[in-house]
Amino acid sequence: MRRLSKKKALTLVKEIDAFPKVPESYVESSASGGTVSLLAFTLIAVLSFLEFFVYRDTWIKYEYEVDKDFSSKLKINIDITVAMRCKDIGADVLDIAETMIPTDALKYDPVDFELTPQQQLWQSTLLQFQDRLRVEQALQDVLFKAAMKGPPPAPLSNEDDSFSRSACRIHGHVYVNKVAGNFHITVGKSIPHPRGHAHLSAFISDDSYNFSHRIDHLSFGEAIPGIINPLDGIEKVTPVASHMFQYFITIVPTKLNTHKLSADTHQFSVTEQERVINHVLGSHGISGIFMKYDISSLMVKVTEHHMPLWRFLIRLCGIIGGIFSTTGMLHSALGFLVDVICCRFRMGSYKHLKDVPVVQLTNSETLIPTVDNDQQ
Repeated sequence: MRRLSKKKALTLVKEIDAFPKVPESYVESSASGGTVSLLAFTLIAVLSFLEFFVYRDTWIKYEYEVDKDFSSKLKINIDITVAMRCKDIGADVLDIAETMIPTDALKYDPVDFELTPQQQLWQSTLLQFQDRLRVEQALQDVLFKAAMKGPPPAPLSNEDDSFSRSACRIHGHVYVNKVAGNFHITVGKSIPHPRGHAHLSAFISDDSYNFSHRIDHLSFGEAIPGIINPLDGIEKVTPVASHMFQYFITIVPTKLNTHKLSADTHQFSVTEQERVINHVLGSHGISGIFMKYDISSLMVKVTEHHMPLWRFLIRLCGIIGGIFSTTGMLHSALGFLVDVICCRFRMGSYKHLKDVPVVQLTNSETLIPTVDNDQQ
């Protein structure tokens, strides 16, 4: 009884077989079929190889949400060289609430404004990267995924005493509140004031003003690899003593999550404006470098995604099955067309021979078809 039930189950399984086997005696191989099969296998191998590279690749996804972190401090990383002596200039940060932020962490180093050949090469390379980023924004995705970290700008040499030391390098970091503010470098050291602050510039001659500057580095938040800041490497030179440089900066909080790095940082965009201070012509203001920043209420989440394995297998099965089905249909269609053409050719030859007259001869003679002269 148990053997009988096993036979019935085996018979039932055989009946639902969707892939019945054809005896080899019923299969006919041909040169055309072998050629099509060879082409199909080659195409499958090539497309599967390319699909594997697609599976290994990743893509960057951008999402936006409201930034709810208002209590933390924002770190400003500064490295600026101004073509004036350190004792004649001062850097300060004043936020929108008229709160003066301490800048004691900033360092003032006397340097020469001119760059060495190695520093010029670094600066030109950095500016080329920024030019390409403005044109090809997808390049930033590559930098995010690669987490490239180039060498920082080499500090200006202070060993050779022959340098004039006519410039000042202001570098360091400052922690500010996450509100709009103004970081500025102007003439004179700052003096605390109940209603704000002021700069002591009465004893500095106007002819000594020179706010030509180079921004070696300016970033907000923790410095992480894979981000090239818009103002890094920018150099502004002015022949006029009284000149105002303004940078209007919009800061965007950014959460970066890639296979190589996970960090919270900030990106920013900038708009530049500059003008000569001339009170006679109605151009009023204070000579200096002013960076007015504002923080966006939206936060950008940058995430690196990878194709899951199950999707890769489905796409691979689709490639293999699709090519097999398509080539089989094409081979069958071509075979059918060839058979139709050959059949018509044979039918035409048969009709041609049917119209030729035949002469009946005796038994000792041979049947020879005669052809009319018109047909010749």
